[in-house]
Amino acid sequence: MKTSQKGKNEHLYLHIADNIEQQIMDKVLNIGDKLLSVRVLSKQHGVSISTALQSYYHLEAKGLVESRPQSGYYVRFNPSRFPQKIEKSNPLQTTKNKNVEAIISEVYDDFRKPGVIQFSLSVPAPELLPLAKLNKAMMQALRDLPASGTSYEQLQGNEMLRRQVARWSMQWGGRLQADDIITTAGCMNAVAYSLMALTKRGDTIAVESPVYFGTLRLANSMGLKVLELPTDPDVGVDPDDVKKALQKHDVKACFFVPNFSNPLGYCMPDEQKETLVKLLSFHGVPLIEDDLYGDVYFGKTRPRSCKSFDEEGNVLWCSSISKTLAPGYRVGWVAPGKHIEKIKRLKLYHSITSATPQQAAIGDFLATGRYEHHLRKLRQTLHSNSLQYIRAINEYFPTGIKVTRPQGGFILWVELDKSIDTYQLYQEAMLHKISIAPGSMFTLQERYQNCIRLSYGMQWKPEIDRALKKLGSLVKSMM
Repeated sequence: MKTSQKGKNEHLYLHIADNIEQQIMDKVLNIGDKLLSVRVLSKQHGVSISTALQSYYHLEAKGLVESRPQSGYYVRFNPSRFPQKIEKSNPLQTTKNKNVEAIISEVYDDFRKPGVIQFSLSVPAPELLPLAKLNKAMMQALRDLPASGTSYEQLQGNEMLRRQVARWSMQWGGRLQADDIITTAGCMNAVAYSLMALTKRGDTIAVESPVYFGTLRLANSMGLKVLELPTDPDVGVDPDDVKKALQKHDVKACFFVPNFSNPLGYCMPDEQKETLVKLLSFHGVPLIEDDLYGDVYFGKTRPRSCKSFDEEGNVLWCSSISKTLAPGYRVGWVAPGKHIEKIKRLKLYHSITSATPQQAAIGDFLATGRYEHHLRKLRQTLHSNSLQYIRAINEYFPTGIKVTRPQGGFILWVELDKSIDTYQLYQEAMLHKISIAPGSMFTLQERYQNCIRLSYGMQWKPEIDRALKKLGSLVKSMM
């Protein structure tokens, strides 16, 4: 009964908060407008004072309203006043980015320096993760597993985990079974197996642009040519652009992140995903789909995966819990469709099996419902963070900048004045223990030198606000 009442109250305060947020978005309420008192709000909606307060706390966490002592709550920020939108990329295929590997290595080396605010690291901070519950799940796995988890796991991976991933796939329209899935050491390992199964040295793969720098590193290590395609920051790669690329180039595979990509954060509409899957199937070109961020959505429902439209096993769906639950566990998976036997052989050759205890612990976490409970809290926090970051950027950075408007994930892509070299900005920021990811890390072309990727995966605190203010002042000083 208590749980039911708690869930009801949570629904009520979110419903009230959503209505006020919509009025702010529709400009019914403008910056500086005073909101109803807590007492009037509670009477108007027939809820308790504490529920009305929760609604305002929720809006305050998003940076939309502020509390003024002895006065009440006021509108602080209107998301409709976002900075300008990023335009569709148009990557050139002639000039080469000679410094990308050196820049990536330097930023990587700074990831773990103590005391550095890691805007460059696209994972949730430890304080946003259910560490105590994860520890319990791991201890339970060690107690329940044969030989306390020291025995080799079966080749395809822990059966409990694969069954739970298959069950979870129903949320995005998946029709997977446990035998369709192979576990891996994180999502990048799943992508690596997929590329090894589909390509050989000298082959060409098509990717979005900008693209996650880890994908570029992997492709380079395999001797692959990378064809960067124009990418819209709201909806991703246009199937028409893919079709043109297939007509002009001998593309062996496509790699896209359709749900809240890294670094643009776009979410491809379902009809566009379906068109893309059918197009690639017609041309016999496999799609490696990185769905790492799909569970971190800010809307009402999880977006579908390209895999849900796959009728021929042409989509290799890759994912993990590295961005949502336990980055260090290195638990991922791939549903490779008709390429499953190739992936199984590659896993046998390269690793034989996967780490048993971590897989069992995550399988149990998914089975008990703790994962969905954790995700609800994580989504709310990240959505609030994204709005707080955008408000701060709007307030502290020079006018004329452009910022993406993600509907999920962890990432903001910021385009500064063309005179700004963000690698130089990175070096200046590190002197103040602030780490950013320069835009030139996300391409093999001479592009995005005036862009940065910022992660909002940390808990919003005054020091985060101060760091963004300092970053804005550094940008101003460089102009």
